Amino acid sequence: MRKILFMIHDLSVGGAEKVLVNLVNNMDHEKFDVTVLALFDEGVNRQFLNKSVKYQYVFKRTIPGNSHLMKLVSPRKLYSRVVSEGYDIVVSYLEGPTARIVGGCPDGETKVVSWIHFKMHTQNEIAWSFRSYQEALECYNRADIMVFVSEEARQSFLNVCPVKCKTTVLYNTNESQKIMQQAMETVDNIKFEKEFFYWCGVGKIVPNKGFDRMIKIQKKLLAEGYQTKLLILGTGNQRTELEKWCKENGIFDTVQFLGYQTNPYKYVSKCDLFVCASHEEGFSTAATEALIVGTPVCTVEVSGMKEMLGNNEYGLITENNEEALYQGIKALLDQPELLQHYKEQAIIRGKTFSTKNTVHAVESMLEAL
Repeated sequence: MRKILFMIHDLSVGGAEKVLVNLVNNMDHEKFDVTVLALFDEGVNRQFLNKSVKYQYVFKRTIPGNSHLMKLVSPRKLYSRVVSEGYDIVVSYLEGPTARIVGGCPDGETKVVSWIHFKMHTQNEIAWSFRSYQEALECYNRADIMVFVSEEARQSFLNVCPVKCKTTVLYNTNESQKIMQQAMETVDNIKFEKEFFYWCGVGKIVPNKGFDRMIKIQKKLLAEGYQTKLLILGTGNQRTELEKWCKENGIFDTVQFLGYQTNPYKYVSKCDLFVCASHEEGFSTAATEALIVGTPVCTVEVSGMKEMLGNNEYGLITENNEEALYQGIKALLDQPELLQHYKEQAIIRGKTFSTKNTVHAVESMLEAL
């Protein structure tokens, strides 16, 4: 049995944290002895870890400026202080401090994996949690393999940081059967009225996710006479600001902020359209989940979307700006047959991201090490 450590900053509401829980829960625990180590014991996703997965943490609460504080200690010393046991494989499941820590692994027999979830464009982006770009390059080269969530993320990284270690692309794990089951649950707090077109977005309510774009588009659609309602599922530090904007612009009654939902699928599956308005993504978990439940997807072009949706084959991709996204959504409103086409295509594409396929790909990679 291979002893594996997955290391992550915390288990908060983010997509990477969620798909890590999905992955470790569904691995073959007769083949893999799995431990998840969080630097900080925080996050709603802790509760979803199976009992067969060991859980450890370093600090009870998040320490402000922790990434800067960790730079005061070398990667090797950090590793020796954070990792108390021996493992066959150690995995940094997210870029940031954990990538620096596993880069300090002193045991040549322990295999090291660094997992990248975001598209990086500059040396500064790659080096933000390291003392320098050179240290980042050295730590990433300590890895036996680097894993990227999309081909775009891999190519972007390698253009800036040409590591010598092996690299691969593995898609995120979604619990597809569970998602489908939860999608069938009833919704009590919203009455989906037939005369309205419901569209939604899911994620942290932070500037990068582009929810401000979505509420502005909602205002434009209403001004043009479309009967639309927007659902926003998630929580974050921008929520109060966006709610205030909706009230000041007279659209608060048509935008519903639903907060963090342990089951967002029952809402997404009942919407006419899922929208991703993000400025940046790695490989959107929320968009993948929308496909699994059969909801059409309209997205701005971010990393991974062309791999997910093809050349507008399985969903509609627009340029990454508010006006282009607005025109894309309006085109789907004006062409019900096109919307129906993408609904049918979503169901087909969603089957690609089955739990079995994605977990098997990860297990095969780990076994090959």
